[in-house]
Amino acid sequence: MKNFQRKDLMFSLCGLNCELCTMKLDSYCPGCGGGAGNQGCAIAKCSLQHGDIEYCYLCSEYPCEKYKGIDEFDSFITHRNQLKDMKKSQKIGTEQYNAELIEKSEILKHLLANYNDGRRKSFFGIAVNLLDLHGLKNIIEQINSKTAYENLTLKERANVAVTVFQTVAGQKNIVLKLNKKHAKKSC
Repeated sequence: MKNFQRKDLMFSLCGLNCELCTMKLDSYCPGCGGGAGNQGCAIAKCSLQHGDIEYCYLCSEYPCEKYKGIDEFDSFITHRNQLKDMKKSQKIGTEQYNAELIEKSEILKHLLANYNDGRRKSFFGIAVNLLDLHGLKNIIEQINSKTAYENLTLKERANVAVTVFQTVAGQKNIVLKLNKKHAKKSC
């Protein structure tokens, strides 16, 4: 969007974790306010109209109607923790929040480099977004210990990783799939 620039390209204006987005990792998107991309973003337009704020939670009108149901459906990245993540960033500060994002990003890169059989990129992106950092570190330890001494194929390692993630997520009542908006039925 013309004239829309941000300093923080890891954590978006609206609370998405751009640093954990597979579109950004693959260089298809520069992140919120990082240049071309998100040309029609209503929230970016709103930011410009409200003095070029860096995060929506800094706006006196936050949370506005743009956030009604924002976490019900996902796009290519999960939206489920947007409001919760903005609250966390506001509470601990963006510097600390971004430090956690960097750690989570390193975990995601590790998973993609060592456990992605070509079909797990979205799954790992969702999992790293939805699970907390401490839990992710424990999961990585479990995966590494289950695969370290066996001569497993990449597909077998991927299956081990997915099973561990699904088990831990299930214990926390977290579903590791994107919530797609259902198509309207025609009569």
